Amino acid sequence: PEPAPIPAAEPELVSLTPGLPDTAGILTPEWRAAWRAAAVDPSGDLPREVAAHLRHMRGLNVDPTRILITAGARDGLSVLLRALGRQLRVGVESPGYPSLRRVPQALGHTLLEIPTGRDGVTVPTADLDALIVTPSHQYPYGGSLPAARRAELVEWARAHDALLIEDDFDSELRYVGQPLPALAALAPEHTVLLGTFSSVISPSIACGYLVLPPRLRPAVDRVRDIFGQPVGSIPQAALAHYLASGALRRHTGRMRRTYKRRRNLVAEALGSIDGTQLLPIHGGLHAVLLCDPAVVPRAAARGIKLTPLRDYWGGAEAEDGVVLGFGHLSDTELRESLSAVAAALQG
Repeated sequence: PEPAPIPAAEPELVSLTPGLPDTAGILTPEWRAAWRAAAVDPSGDLPREVAAHLRHMRGLNVDPTRILITAGARDGLSVLLRALGRQLRVGVESPGYPSLRRVPQALGHTLLEIPTGRDGVTVPTADLDALIVTPSHQYPYGGSLPAARRAELVEWARAHDALLIEDDFDSELRYVGQPLPALAALAPEHTVLLGTFSSVISPSIACGYLVLPPRLRPAVDRVRDIFGQPVGSIPQAALAHYLASGALRRHTGRMRRTYKRRRNLVAEALGSIDGTQLLPIHGGLHAVLLCDPAVVPRAAARGIKLTPLRDYWGGAEAEDGVVLGFGHLSDTELRESLSAVAAALQG
C-alpha cells in the first residue's frame, strides 16, 4: 500500500504574548563583567543592593534585613504563605495574573475572587487573611491604583489585621506621570512587597525578592531553612555587582524608552478601529483591546497568536477583548504583527 502522506507542519505563529521583555539589550559589557566578578568572588550582598535599588527606583527606604531573596514571584508567594502556617483565606484580583492565583490553592488555602475594574481592585468586604494586589500596574487592565483607593486598602488591612501582598509588577516601566507610593511605604507592618527582575532583565534570571515586616522574618527564615535557597550564590553575586554598578538603572532607562516607542506603535495601529477600544497604556509590556473575540481565530489565520482577555478572568463574567504583548518583538516585527491584527479586526 501507498505510505500515508506526512501531514504538513502547522505554521508557527508569531505570539504577542503579554509580559515578555526584550532581552537582547541586556548583553552588554557591564552584564558580562558582573558575571565574571561573581565567578571570582560569589559573596555579593544582594539584599543590600536590592534595598538601594528600591530607594532609587521606588523611593522606598528598606532595611536590607527585611529583604529575602527568592527565585521569583511564585517562589516568594509560596515561601510567604507557608510561613504564615495556617489555613488562609486569600483574596485575588478578578481579573488577575493567572500564575500567582494558582499558588494559594496549590498550598491548600481558600481563594476568594475580589472584583477588579479599570481603577483596580475594590476594597474587600469578605473576611480575608491576605489580599494579593497589583497597585502599580494591574494585570491585565494595566491601570494604577488611585491614591484614595490605596489609602482605603491600608485602612482595611489595619482594621482587619490582614496582610497586603503587593506584587510590584512592572513598577519601573511607567510611561505616564510619576509612580505612586508603594503600599509597603504606606503600611509596612501590614504589607509584603513581592518583587522580581523578570520584566526589567529577563524571566530566565529567575530571581526576585520579598520585603517583609520584621515580625514575619523569623517564620519565613524557618521555611527557607527547610526548603533551601533556590538561587545560587553566583547568580546572586552577579546581580549584586550589576546593581551596585548602576547598570540596571541605566538599562531600565534605555528599555523604558524602547517600550514607550513600541507602545506608541500599538496606539497608532489599533487605537482608532471601529468597534474596538484600546485601553490606556500607562506602563508595562502589554495592552488590552476590547473587541469581538472572533479576532483570535482570524488573527491566527494570519499567523498571529493573541491571548483572549477571558483567560485572565477569575469570576463568572468577563469583557470581550484580547491582551497583546509588545515588549519582546523588534519594531519591524511589531509593525507587521499589528498590521495583521488590524486586518483581522476589520474582517
